[in-house]
Amino acid sequence: MKKVYLSLIVATLTVTSAVANEKKKDWEISSELGLILTGGNTKTTTLKGAIKARHEMESWTNEYKLDGLFKEDEVTNDDGSKETQRTNEKYFASVQGNYKLSESHTHFFIYGSHASDYFGSYRNESVLSLGYGKRFLDSENMFFDAEIGPGYKYFEFPEGSTDKKGVSNEGDNKGEPIGLGKVNFNWNITEYAKFTQTVAVEYGSTNTKTKSESALLTKINGSMQMKVGFNVTHNSDVDTDKENTDTETVLTLVYNF
Repeated sequence: MKKVYLSLIVATLTVTSAVANEKKKDWEISSELGLILTGGNTKTTTLKGAIKARHEMESWTNEYKLDGLFKEDEVTNDDGSKETQRTNEKYFASVQGNYKLSESHTHFFIYGSHASDYFGSYRNESVLSLGYGKRFLDSENMFFDAEIGPGYKYFEFPEGSTDKKGVSNEGDNKGEPIGLGKVNFNWNITEYAKFTQTVAVEYGSTNTKTKSESALLTKINGSMQMKVGFNVTHNSDVDTDKENTDTETVLTLVYNF
């Protein structure tokens, strides 16, 4: 699986580079990659990759996101033997179209996403939403955007999951209306450093999911940046053997095309 994941990252970066070479100024594309290998007493492999694209048109702004995380750890069995096991694997993809309104930095949006998490609180989650967005702060070196709207969420319960009565609902699917809210803060601290903060909330009757992503990016050269990020995902309703909050600290290289 690790080789497959590496192949996907390399192929995606190659395609992205080819597209970037042909892109016009209305395209903004960035690729992100992190790899951690440890040996000795503890052997682990962690891969993280992401691609973001933004396409500016006369009436629309389209945004595309794709990211994934894969991790393997060497574990010791009860008999003392050691083996490598997959301990984390998740993927996320989203597409959003923003229809520009007459007022500057305001838009109607339509948003779709899908998340697949082999070890998370929910095995699969798909969201479709539409709503309204506006920029509330716009200065020379920072901006703050917010979006809100109704939507619908379709999700699958994970392996070993049970309902409140103790009955297994593993693999069951459920859908429900949700309220979606997102905020995006961007601060260009200096010419070489930037801070970003995004928060997304999916409010539903079964579960409310909150996702926060904080990042500090420092410029290495004209196209490459070093990124330190801290991500938090909180689910209000999870199975008894799951934690409500997952955290992730990442160190990656970002290449802007």
